[in-house]
Amino acid sequence: MEDSKRLMQRFVEFINTASEKLAEELISPKAIFHVPGRPEPVTGPAGYLEIIGMMRGGFPDIQWTLEETITEGGNVAARFTMRGTHQGSFFGVPPTGKKIAVQAMNFYHWSNGQIVGERGQPDLLGLLQQIGAAPM
Repeated sequence: MEDSKRLMQRFVEFINTASEKLAEELISPKAIFHVPGRPEPVTGPAGYLEIIGMMRGGFPDIQWTLEETITEGGNVAARFTMRGTHQGSFFGVPPTGKKIAVQAMNFYHWSNGQIVGERGQPDLLGLLQQIGAAPM
């Protein structure tokens, strides 16, 4: 359990910095990531950096806070809060300058100290509402 906590702390450091070095350390080259809104998963460290790049394209200052985790063997359920400022186009919505605070639930599969899979579910409706792209 302590290993899982330590690995998740390193993972949060990775997603908040988009460090290629940490990506190589923490993500298996064969890892599979299921991304909402995409028909096919992305893979490996480059795939995860692509996900982060998509978020940073709309919210360059985005930061993730790990709120809680539940661990069972090599599986971790994690609840995050994403915070940032809408300064770039996101899902076709031009920048509004509005701040967001959005919850996300992600499920990770770890093996030998690396992520081998993730299914994530951010509150995209809440995010779109906060930037004025969807009705409240």
